[in-house]
This record gives sequence, structure tokens and C-alpha cells, in this order.
Amino acid sequence: MTGRRRPFPFPRASATAAACTAALASLLSGCGPLPGTGGGEGEPVTVMTWAPEGTRTTNMPGMPAMAQAYARWVNSRGGIAGHPLKVLTCNEHDDSVEAARCARRAVDAGAVAVVGSYSQWGRSFMSPLEGAGIPYIGGYGASAEEFASPLSYPVNGGQAALLAGNGRQLAADCRRVALVRPDTIQGDQMPGLLDAGLGSGRGAGRSSPAVDVKAPEGRTDYSAQVTAALKAVGAEPARYGTARSGGEAPGSCVAASLGDDTDTFFDSFRRLQESSPAVRVGSVLGSVDQSMVNRTGGASGPLEGADVTGWYPVPGDPRWAPMRRVITEEAFDDNRLDPADQGVQTTWIAYTVLSAVIRQLADAGVADITAHALQSALDRGDRAVDTGGLTPKLRWRDDDMLAVADFPRIVNANVTYQVVRNGELVAAQEGFVDVGGTLERRPTDH
Repeated sequence: MTGRRRPFPFPRASATAAACTAALASLLSGCGPLPGTGGGEGEPVTVMTWAPEGTRTTNMPGMPAMAQAYARWVNSRGGIAGHPLKVLTCNEHDDSVEAARCARRAVDAGAVAVVGSYSQWGRSFMSPLEGAGIPYIGGYGASAEEFASPLSYPVNGGQAALLAGNGRQLAADCRRVALVRPDTIQGDQMPGLLDAGLGSGRGAGRSSPAVDVKAPEGRTDYSAQVTAALKAVGAEPARYGTARSGGEAPGSCVAASLGDDTDTFFDSFRRLQESSPAVRVGSVLGSVDQSMVNRTGGASGPLEGADVTGWYPVPGDPRWAPMRRVITEEAFDDNRLDPADQGVQTTWIAYTVLSAVIRQLADAGVADITAHALQSALDRGDRAVDTGGLTPKLRWRDDDMLAVADFPRIVNANVTYQVVRNGELVAAQEGFVDVGGTLERRPTDH
């Protein structure tokens, strides 16, 4: 994670209640009182947020940190519709047994939802939640079960949308593409998703599949995978240190989606790039972020010019201002919290959903906020949840779900195109790109 960002002034409740500015509208999903100012003291609402921390592979410490900061903020203002928010956190250690343990702990603690969490072990954690009727709101999108379980309410299109979106983004410039991805069950889905985007972007009959380069997780060097990827696109490094600097391989692109290991991959890429023709680079947010761009050399590093696909607006977009204010007010000294991190952003959006649904229940006269009450409200979708433009308005009725094979719970297949320009990750174009049709039309093996 990067260091702390510059402080943002935080408006107090008295000012915001009168103004209902556009920034606060993005937080509160419309004009109205701050969460918790509309009623008396209600029963506490207990939820859990889990994520891996301290592992050799994927780490998402900012997600539980964001959940805790949100709870402090909302409780300092009376809770959500008068209900104090109690957030439990759990380290799932990127391990199936630990993920199941976190889920059982949520059940034992009487949590009414698991909110804004990360785990790739959906088979392990979803079964205990389903058995107890606990909704899983706004997971990161790292497991297939998040897009299949009737108790899951995703806020983004997960890996599927990112890979399909990155394929479409690369299609304009790339004739030959190599995809470097984890040698895991989740990674096995990636080539077909990227190919669907490449085909959609190039048009019928003009697409050839990306070369699939598998990479073991947790390695300290990926030179072999870099060499294989460059060779596949016609940009193999020169042998014996004979430099070919300054050359280019037009239409040759390497896309890498390795999570935390992407940093190590591009370190190997940078060393070998000096003796190979220049190629275009692509990736997805979650694998690449601004801190990685900085670490790898900024404008002079291998990520300069990279095409990067994300779920949400770029970190500097004013729609993130409310989240940044909460971080500044409640967790300014917490270095786990990077406002540019997609995990932190997903947790923020997930708690925005939780807050909106609890307030909908309160407006309907429901005083007892239970897991079943939340699930019923989410399924009914009486009012769509406004996330202030960070996503389209969200609801999870049957009619809202896309006809995507393997991912039937996707309701938001929007992505954003970003690019590294002069060492900064910026928007490549305005607005969202909807890849729902690309996902629905993609061929499957079953």
C-alpha cells in the first residue's frame, strides 16, 4: 500500500444536512438526513468483513480497515437509521480452511451480513453463510460462487468483466496477445474471458485467441514467463545480452493478471525488456495500481502506456471525495487504507449498499434488522441503490441479472478504461463501458 494521502476537510452533519451537495449525494444515495439522524436508538447491527492479510500471495488489509473506518464514522453520527453498526473483521489468510472459519465465526456472532470482503475460496465460505441465511454483500468478485449463490449480491462484474473489458480495450492496438495468468482454477477461466473481449473489440472473423502463459503463484522471479510471453507475440528477448533497444514489435501485446504477483512479473519484465522490442502492456486494476506504477519507474517504467481496465472511476474522480473524507476523518494514520485500492473502493460501495438497504427497511417500519430482512429487501429491490455514480444504480431482482453463463448473479458489467500516461493512471475515455453483451455472447465449454 502507498502512504497516506493529503487530508481532505470533512464537513460536519449540521452543514451537510442543509446543503446535500453532489459529493454527499454520492455517499448517501440521494438527498436526505445523514445515516442515523432519522430516528431513535435501535438495536445494534452486526456485520463482518474479511480479507487475507500477511500472506505470500494476495493481501487486502485495506478492506477490513475501510469497514472499521466506516463504522466509526457512521456511529459518530447516530448509526444507520438509529442502529449502531458493529463491524467484525477476520483474516482469511488466503486459505480455504480459514475462509470457512471466518464464515462460521460470522454465523456464531449473529452477523446479519458479510460486507465488502475478499476471498477466492467461495466453496468454503458460501455454504456456511447459505445455511444461516446470511447475505454476502459486495464481495470483491474473486470467486465464482459470488456470481452464482442466491445469497450473494455483487456490486461489480468481478474478474469476468475485467478480463473481457481488458480484451476489448487491447483489441484496437493488438494483433498478437499473450496473457500471463495464475496457474489456478480461477486462472483457468481467464483466457476465454480475455478472448471474448478481443473478439468483441476486433469484430467477427478478425480475432485470434491470446496465447495462454501460466504462472505459478508466489514466485520471486517470472523471467521464464516473461520470455514465453514475449516469444509468443514475436518480441523474444535477444540472447547473450545482445541489446535490441529502441526497436518495436507493432501489434504485439502482453497482458498480465497475477494479483499481487503482477508486481514481481513486471520487475522481471523490466529487466528483460531492455533486450527485446517494445510491446504494449495490458492489465486489470487489482493487479496494477498507481503505487505499482510508481515502484516500477513511473513514466520511464514498463507500465508507461499500459492499458488498464477497472470497475470504477479513476481514483482522482470527484465521486470518491466522500470516501476520502471518511478516511481522513476516521483513519488518516492507518497506512492500510489506500483510497486508490480497488479493494478499499469495493468495501466502501458495499457499505453504501448496506446503509441504503437498512434505511429502506427503516422507512418501511422494520425495526428488527435481521439477515432475513436484509435478504428480502435486496431480493425485492423496491428501490435501486444509488452509489453516487461509482457504479450504475444497483438492485438484484431476477430481471436485473444478466444472462451470463457461469456468472448468473452479475447485475453490473460496467468497466472503465484507464491508461498510464506520464506515470499517472488516468481515464482513457469518459464514462463506463458495458461488457454485459460481450459476456453473454462468449462461447463456453459446457
